[in-house]
Amino acid sequence: MRDQNGNSRKRRGSGRATIHDVARLAEVGSITVSRFLKQPDLVSAELSLRIAKAIAALHYVPNMVAGGLASTRGRVIGMVIPNISGPIFANTIQSFSDVLSQHGYQLLLASSYFSIEQEENAVRAFLGWSPAALVVTGQYHTKATEQLLATASIPVVETWDYQPRRKPIQVGFSHYEVGQQAARYLYDKGYRRIAFVQNSIAGDISALDRRDGYVAVMQEHRLKPWIFIPNEAAPFESGKQAIDALTMRKHPAEAIIFANDNLVAGAILAGQRTNLRMPEHCAIVGFGDYAMSSLLLPSLTTIRPPAKEMGEIATLRILETLGEISVEKKVRRLNRLTCELIQRESA
Repeated sequence: MRDQNGNSRKRRGSGRATIHDVARLAEVGSITVSRFLKQPDLVSAELSLRIAKAIAALHYVPNMVAGGLASTRGRVIGMVIPNISGPIFANTIQSFSDVLSQHGYQLLLASSYFSIEQEENAVRAFLGWSPAALVVTGQYHTKATEQLLATASIPVVETWDYQPRRKPIQVGFSHYEVGQQAARYLYDKGYRRIAFVQNSIAGDISALDRRDGYVAVMQEHRLKPWIFIPNEAAPFESGKQAIDALTMRKHPAEAIIFANDNLVAGAILAGQRTNLRMPEHCAIVGFGDYAMSSLLLPSLTTIRPPAKEMGEIATLRILETLGEISVEKKVRRLNRLTCELIQRESA
């Protein structure tokens, strides 16, 4: 359909562009658009370019639901997380799925592996199956993903972060405040040469927010921030590289904040080989409170995110929006959660 100025627009009430809208804008037939989506090699380069531009302009998402179900919403909810195999996300996934199943919904998972471009692909694919709702991780997305989420016409929840000014429902915490929490804990314990080790995975933007919180506390106390960026891909190797670089020097670090507990595990194992005693020689603080963290030697002082609680509350927010939970049963609590510092032997 076109407005009075001749511009292409979505069908009223559809909530998103259709294949016919793409065809009209590209000035081709709907069959040609369908062929482009399913068998692009059969479409000429000229037509392919026109169709691709129309898809981008309309933020078109192919509807993968067959036949008469195309206008309905399924009882499936999509969730995109940075890493399915990452232990830090396991409790969120499980608690989310547990609550959903009680109300007849099923969870579909996709991993972006800390890539906002892969996240965009996953969001686009999920929306093509007309899910009842969508859950993404964090606040950092591509512009195309932002547009897809804004025009999705379904409940969208962002977890593992909290930015109340954003349009999607927020259920999470401030990573910046986590960085502050770790730095203040070590400062209050008397440490001054405090370093921060970033995640070796470049796309872990939330870890950079924790770094910035650490930097703010160091500057608040007129101390120089000390940031180490590993170049090893594997987390255990990155942790070893960091502990060696930060403690084997004339003025070694007195304490180190690691971006996650996986890095710390590598650091502690490497320290044992060089007889580095923690916290006597160097105090260590992690993030995540993985299952192994209390079993390390020394046991790890770390910051525990509200992973299980996030999953439960995010599910309830979706069910509320979908009308599955009556007003009387709504959970009366804030979406902003806090992390807990778990003090153990390493700091």
